[in-house]
Amino acid sequence: MVVKPEAAGSIAGLLATVPMTLVMTAMHRALPSRDREPLPPRQITENAAATAGLDLGHHEETHKTATLAAHFGYGAAVGSLYGTFAGSTGLPKPAEGLLYGLAVWAGSYLGIVPGAGLYRSAADESPARNGLMISAHIVWGTSLGLLMDALPVEDQRERQSQS
Repeated sequence: MVVKPEAAGSIAGLLATVPMTLVMTAMHRALPSRDREPLPPRQITENAAATAGLDLGHHEETHKTATLAAHFGYGAAVGSLYGTFAGSTGLPKPAEGLLYGLAVWAGSYLGIVPGAGLYRSAADESPARNGLMISAHIVWGTSLGLLMDALPVEDQRERQSQS
C-alpha cells in the first residue's frame, strides 16, 4: 500500500519519537543534578494543560501518560509537515531529516514554545540541557529521514503529471 507523503511523514514522525525518547531519557539520567529537573515535554504538557484549564490531578501515571501522548502527537504532527517536502532538497533523506530535526528544535525551543508561554527559551537553558535536546532532535530527525526513505510513499510529481 502506497501512502500520501503527509501520512507517511506523520507515521515516520510518530515512530521516530521512540528512539528520541530513549535518548532523552538516558541523557537526562547522566545530567548533573542541577540540570535534572523534568524534561521539557513534561513541563510543556503540564503548562499547556494548566493554560487550557485542565487538571491533570496528582497521579504520576496521569502526568506520564499525558506527556507521552503530547510528545508523540507533536512528533507525528511535525513529521507530517516534513512529509510535504521530503526528498525535495536533493540531500539523502537521513541528512535532510537531521537538518529538519534541528529546525524543529530551533523553531520549537527558540520560538513557538516560549512564545506561547509554555516553557522557557533554549537561550535560557544550561548548555547540558540544550545539548540533550539538540541530540534528541538529531536522533529524531535522522530516524524520520530513514523511516521516510523506507515507507512506500506516493510520488507527488508522478500524480501531478497524470492530472
